[in-house]
Amino acid sequence: MMSLSGNSVSPHDVLAVWLCLLTVSQAYVNVALNKPAYQQYPGPGDTYDPSNAVDGRKSDLSAWGGQCAESYNGQTATWWVNLTTIHSINHITIYFRTDNKPWGSSNWLTEFFLGFSVYVSNTTDRLQGTLCYKDDNFTLETIPAVFTTTCPVYGQYVIYYNERLPGVTYPRGYSDDVASALCEVEVYACDRGSYGYACNETCGHCRDVSQCSNINGWCLTGCDPGYQGDLCKTSCDKGSYGSECKETCGHCRDVNKCSINNGTCLTGCDAGFKGDLCKTTCDRGSYGYSCKETCGHCRDVSQCSNINGWCLTGCDPGYQGDLCKTSCDKGSYGSECKETCGHCRDVNKCSINNGTCLTGCDAGFKGDLCKTTCDRGSYGYSCKETCGHCRDVSQCSNINGWCLTGCDPGYQGDFCKTSCDRGSYGSECNETCGHCRDVDHCSNINGTCLTGCDAVYQGDLCKTPCPVGYFGEDCSETCINSYTCDGCNDVSGSCDYGCRPGWIGYFCQKNQFNNPCSTEFSLKREYILAEKRNK
Repeated sequence: MMSLSGNSVSPHDVLAVWLCLLTVSQAYVNVALNKPAYQQYPGPGDTYDPSNAVDGRKSDLSAWGGQCAESYNGQTATWWVNLTTIHSINHITIYFRTDNKPWGSSNWLTEFFLGFSVYVSNTTDRLQGTLCYKDDNFTLETIPAVFTTTCPVYGQYVIYYNERLPGVTYPRGYSDDVASALCEVEVYACDRGSYGYACNETCGHCRDVSQCSNINGWCLTGCDPGYQGDLCKTSCDKGSYGSECKETCGHCRDVNKCSINNGTCLTGCDAGFKGDLCKTTCDRGSYGYSCKETCGHCRDVSQCSNINGWCLTGCDPGYQGDLCKTSCDKGSYGSECKETCGHCRDVNKCSINNGTCLTGCDAGFKGDLCKTTCDRGSYGYSCKETCGHCRDVSQCSNINGWCLTGCDPGYQGDFCKTSCDRGSYGSECNETCGHCRDVDHCSNINGTCLTGCDAVYQGDLCKTPCPVGYFGEDCSETCINSYTCDGCNDVSGSCDYGCRPGWIGYFCQKNQFNNPCSTEFSLKREYILAEKRNK
């Protein structure tokens, strides 16, 4: 505590005090200046208005200068200033009314200030605040005209209070009643955003810089988003951000570039994520950096990895690979390309999805997949061709119609559709037709002469010569004296091949032994036998 009265201190001490105050005034700011003020039992008019004590004027410390606040005398005196917000207060200075006269016991005003108190509170109720100073030592000689007390307290209201209560015995020199009579009240706190000795430290990233302790710099109501610690000077740890660093950064491409304030990924998102915070996965069907890649033909597009595009549950039919962007290899189709295409006319036109042959089947096959061979007896494209006379129709090639085990009798060639050449018949046309009357009517199948035999031959195949004694078509003619001829001419019936034993002559009519009985009997006998043969 100090006194600037000329009667109390030496000139050297006064100079030291003023130098100290000058230093203080440079380090702190008066936060009470021109703030709202109140006093109990205010004096009349504007001359004694409570705001006079915070108007910054202190050149005239008299009751008539209009620079002091003063109340009527009473048992209590209360004056307060509203700092409008809570401040981290360092010290308070009060200029008492002196009437511009020497201070001390010779000044009649000193007795009204003895026993005063100074409070700092967050309300106008002093008892809810902190008592910064209570005078119980000053006397008329020692009370200073300018009083300063250190009060490192947080508060919004600075309250001056004094009392002279009934029934209370006060020390010698105390007045019987009190009045406020304050010419200036200065409340010093570090300038906004500074703290420490001489306010030479800068506050950290406080949520409310006015709530930065002017003593140690602690941020009393917390830090700005992105900072942590009591001083709010430490950035959030890697991967965290926001209020009290409680938020976790999203999937930033570079976690070191996650904004500690709001979590924005400053260099973009990691693969598979989007948005400023990179906490949103790519939309269904997209993946990669900035979600610019399109998923392949996944069996379930919701199972396409938003990071690398892998199809986690496999590909749609017709596609293969981790990304399901590669079509099945030539000749394969279906799930995982495990199916083999059928006999497509153009294997490049085999549907990779379901194996359908888009331009039709190769020769010998039918159906959408061209995996079914032609029905028995048909072959070729669309199975429209009919097999030839194959020995075994089941051995007719479904592709080109070739008879794999040979032809039916009467046909030849790979297809067995060509009849045997003229004059031949049977298996592989290896048989030669007989003496048919018309060789063109020799059956190519079994060699039968369909219009009969040539002269001197008989039978279905016309390969058997007429028996002895017969000639002509189908051996229907009997030789002259056929019972005596050894063989007759097939045209005239003459005995061109000689007579039987015992007979002579051109027609073999003469008995070699000239026995008429024998001749007649023999001729008759031979005739009868010939008749029987003809029947």
